[in-house]
Amino acid sequence: MILMYKKIGMLGGKNSILPFKGLGIDVFPVTDLEAAKKQLEEMAPDYGVIFITERIVEQLESEIAHYDDHVTPAIIPIPSSSGVLGIGMDRLKKTVEEAIGMAILQDD
Repeated sequence: MILMYKKIGMLGGKNSILPFKGLGIDVFPVTDLEAAKKQLEEMAPDYGVIFITERIVEQLESEIAHYDDHVTPAIIPIPSSSGVLGIGMDRLKKTVEEAIGMAILQDD
């Protein structure tokens, strides 16, 4: 059996993702939508998990949807330093409902 290791990366605003560099996660600060699109495309082949701040996920919906049917990279929305939009929880609820056929995660 051949094991292939993939990296973990983060894409988002500098203030939101830079602290994760100390955990050994590759961080890619972006300042605009075009840079975010390009960086996601470059990361996809080599990264198993890509955490992306919700504000960017909101703007890259169609680009991220392209990876929904792929095993990797797993795109995980996370809150940014400016607050929670709820996008990550909404995606999790949808995924769980599709997997088991019913909604088991409830709103706060």
